[in-house]
Amino acid sequence: MDLEEFSRKLSDILSAAESEVRSAESSSLADLRAKFLGRKGEMTKMMKHLASLPQDMRPQAGKLANETKKKIESLFSGVVAPQKKSYEKFDPTLPGRKPIVGGIHPLEWTLRRIVDIFYGMGFSVASGPEMETEYYNFDALNTPEDHPARDIQDTFYLERKGWLLRTQTSPVQIRVMESQKPPVKIIAPGRCYRRDAIDSTHYYTFTQVEGLYVDRDVTLADLKGVLTAFAKQFIGENVRVRFRPHFFPFTEPSVEYDFSCPVCDGKGCRVCKGTGWLEISGAGMVDPEVFKAAGYDPDEVQGYAFGMGVERIAMVKFGIDDIRLLYENDLAFLEQF
Repeated sequence: MDLEEFSRKLSDILSAAESEVRSAESSSLADLRAKFLGRKGEMTKMMKHLASLPQDMRPQAGKLANETKKKIESLFSGVVAPQKKSYEKFDPTLPGRKPIVGGIHPLEWTLRRIVDIFYGMGFSVASGPEMETEYYNFDALNTPEDHPARDIQDTFYLERKGWLLRTQTSPVQIRVMESQKPPVKIIAPGRCYRRDAIDSTHYYTFTQVEGLYVDRDVTLADLKGVLTAFAKQFIGENVRVRFRPHFFPFTEPSVEYDFSCPVCDGKGCRVCKGTGWLEISGAGMVDPEVFKAAGYDPDEVQGYAFGMGVERIAMVKFGIDDIRLLYENDLAFLEQF
């Protein structure tokens, strides 16, 4: 095949396309497009003939083929398939359709409420990075190197040596104390991460609110008063709070605190597993070693710290029995709120 014959065949293909598109029904346009422009169409076959032409003719032949292809494409782009008009019956006596309005996620609602209550008690809000160093997450909080919490089975360590995803918002305490002289009165809400096996009460990520108050003459009675006041504002005036001795590396003395179950009013039910109490979290007086790490003189100041899991409190507030529901984005669940 020479250039003249190649050009003539392109012209014949273009003429055939113009004729068939002009007389075609709208339903057959897709078939015609495949016939002329598809992978096995006429233009594809012509492009394969380029290799059989002499080397010096191929540039001109390729240019002619591309021009012809564009002309055929314009034939199809200029044809608009007729659309059937459809009319919806309208009854003006029917009530209008209410717009779908989203609601606040129960976890977000709980977090906002917790922050509002403590803000009303004079606490300011502080934040810190979710990617933390071992120093701020463990060392400065008086957590020894052989403590189980530092095991790889419990903590998400990063490839960069000495870095991890924070397991608590307590590192914010150290960062604030390093940058601010007492008195300090803050809460630190934020996301945390631990290698927990996922079940109805545990998840690998969770939200925590950490509280810290440092000043002169701060006592454990102050801590108990603040947590009791919070429980009454959040759950109700009839709620009871109990404190149990415990141990945490960063507080001394340390306590765990529970709220009476609002579902059964402390009588025992499935939510509280028959005990009448719901375990909330831990608290205590700040250990002197933590003050030293932050640059405070433990002989001059005292302070208390507390933490609470927002998911657990949300489950108590809304009667949710599986923490996974808070993260699965199930509309059937979320539309209840």
